[in-house]
Amino acid sequence: MIGLDAVYVLMGLMLAGVAYVNLMDRTDAKRYNKTAFWGLWAVTFLFSSHLPDFVNGCLIIAMVLVSSIGGLGRGGPEAATREERAASARRWGNKLFIPALLIPAVTLLGTTFFKDWRVHGVAVVDPSQVTVISLGLATVVALAVGMALLRAPAMAPVVEARRLMDSVGWAAVLPQMLAALGALFALAGVGNVVSTLVNRWIPLDTAFVVVVTYAVGMALFTIVMGNAFAAFPVMTAGIGLPLIVTRFGGDPAIMASIGMLSGYCGTLMTPMAANFNIVPAALLELPDENAVIKVQIPTGIILLAVNILLMYYLVFRY
Repeated sequence: MIGLDAVYVLMGLMLAGVAYVNLMDRTDAKRYNKTAFWGLWAVTFLFSSHLPDFVNGCLIIAMVLVSSIGGLGRGGPEAATREERAASARRWGNKLFIPALLIPAVTLLGTTFFKDWRVHGVAVVDPSQVTVISLGLATVVALAVGMALLRAPAMAPVVEARRLMDSVGWAAVLPQMLAALGALFALAGVGNVVSTLVNRWIPLDTAFVVVVTYAVGMALFTIVMGNAFAAFPVMTAGIGLPLIVTRFGGDPAIMASIGMLSGYCGTLMTPMAANFNIVPAALLELPDENAVIKVQIPTGIILLAVNILLMYYLVFRY
């Protein structure tokens, strides 16, 4: 059965390539720090399933020490000059969107096909991870098509990955860390505390109020934590499952999917999501580091309102 380990291997190989390119760049004063940081992260993806928890914890601590003591410096050089990139854009035009559009298309096809793919009655792809595995496959397909279309050098993907990862720096680890923090919060019973507080201050006697509380809570918790994956287990355990699903009979799949979208609305509006909102401003050299957030706030609020209405009209009707 193909499971998440396949995606972990892809991530590990990519990070190993980033570490290697950094190591080979003798012009970078921080090359050993970067090599150690990305190399350690690559090890966690490639081998953590086979390592004791203590060793995995030591690897994470080592990453923290490398990034905090030595620092990671600035991103690496681009694989092509600005003039070359502009000329390539003029040459290929809208065909440049083909690899990007392939990612959602292949992910959708894979999610639809893989969930029912069985050999001798055994699922070929882990049914609980179909979407993530399809996304991993989609990125490989898009990369292959992009390489063939643009006739790029073999090392271009790794070099560009190195440049982007170095530019993002330690913030690239935030989604994974915050998702783990959300799981810890759930195990610690934070969801029950949230449920108690909400029931004390908000009258949750009607389905609409519960839906609004859940969706807005997902957005607000995401704004504080910087990641919807951290908010999801807490808000779902505290409000979603006991109230929307159990008390009012809502569909858990619809609740979960629209709930995550509500959390993403919070992602658009918070500097805590540094890798989404602060790093792009730095990469674009914008004078205001919060410029991206300011532009996204109206969109986030409108989408949150739409998500509330969608959840209310759909979650109790299926």
